[in-house]
Amino acid sequence: MPDVVVVGAGAVGAACAYYAARAGLDVVVVDRGAVAGGTTGAGEGNILVSDKEPGPELDLALLSNRLWRDLAGAAPEGGSRDGAGEGGDGAPGDERAGTGPGGAETRVTDRPVTGGGFEFEAKGGLVVAETDEIMEALTDLAGKQGVEHVAVAPGQLGDYEPHLAKGLAGGVFYPQDAQVQPMLAAACLIRSGAERFGHGALMLRTGVTVTGFVRDGGRIAGVTTDHGDILAGAVVNAAGTWGGELAALAGAHVPILPRRGFILVTEPLARPLIRHKVYTAAYVTAVASDSEALQTSAVVEGTSSGPVLIGASRERVGFDRTMSVPVLERLARQAVELFPALAPYRAIRAYCGFRPYCPDHLPVIGEDPRAPGLYHACGHEGAGIGLAPATGHLIAQLLAGLRPDLDLTPFRPDRFTREAS
Repeated sequence: MPDVVVVGAGAVGAACAYYAARAGLDVVVVDRGAVAGGTTGAGEGNILVSDKEPGPELDLALLSNRLWRDLAGAAPEGGSRDGAGEGGDGAPGDERAGTGPGGAETRVTDRPVTGGGFEFEAKGGLVVAETDEIMEALTDLAGKQGVEHVAVAPGQLGDYEPHLAKGLAGGVFYPQDAQVQPMLAAACLIRSGAERFGHGALMLRTGVTVTGFVRDGGRIAGVTTDHGDILAGAVVNAAGTWGGELAALAGAHVPILPRRGFILVTEPLARPLIRHKVYTAAYVTAVASDSEALQTSAVVEGTSSGPVLIGASRERVGFDRTMSVPVLERLARQAVELFPALAPYRAIRAYCGFRPYCPDHLPVIGEDPRAPGLYHACGHEGAGIGLAPATGHLIAQLLAGLRPDLDLTPFRPDRFTREAS
């Protein structure tokens, strides 16, 4: 009998399993599909602090940022080995200097920082403003966040992104923003947990659907599946967009809803045009929005293998996977408006995924007092990949009977009322 059953083999479930195994617990991960077969496999792999309002989610993001860097064995917190770099194909490239806080030099380079076996890139993020008013709001937010950042004047934007459109009012650069290949990251965490912490410490079972819970009195003591029962000391709900449905099987109300998003992928570029994750301020607004309607904002970033990823869209349409050509056209247009040099390149594919949305935009992390023995690690919306290590680390501390490194009160599973859903 394992100590823990983790339901879900996406990035969050993989991180929960990895850190639980590292804490000395025997773990079984179950998923009805493949590793990273859900939201994780349809994500960009963002590790962001730039889009977080001050508060508990930003605290979670900062912890997770440090843990990702530890996992990747990459550069010190705050940027790449050269200060604030982005990668494309790994070839040495142009280097330019900008001015950071207090006149300190910030280096911008084409060379990536990679690590961990999952394409970790400490590329940094550049949030750009179209008007002076938006620029003022961006710098105000950055000051309140209290994280490392550089206010970039209009004339300095080209030092960071030479191919960026002209006429922008400036931007804010966040050296801590990074990116991973999300499917590789989930797979590496599970494999590493199985290999590093001894045989039997972590077992993966795919193609297994959880249909209910085993109870010992009033306590959750395992799961029932279409392949039989799995008894365990605790169960972790890392089912992502389906986390609310899994919680309901235990009689717990956790209002997680799907929020659909599309991503366009270009043909591989011979040389990188885009050095960082670059997006407009509208993205921050869209992330914080409660609207069910379609929202799009320009989000553009290169990858180490050559293609450029273009987003982002958000809309609540249930689990409708219908490909929307008008949305894809809007994303392409917004990307070209931000980077005119992308115009000649072809989009070779597009895909959609469902972000696990909670009404208050905070994930659900911790043991459920309504179903003792059931721990939730879900509801991260579009930030699950970035927040996965911190979530897994904190869940593992709870499972091991330790005091968690962060106050989990804002993320408590029973904070919702049925009226709020």
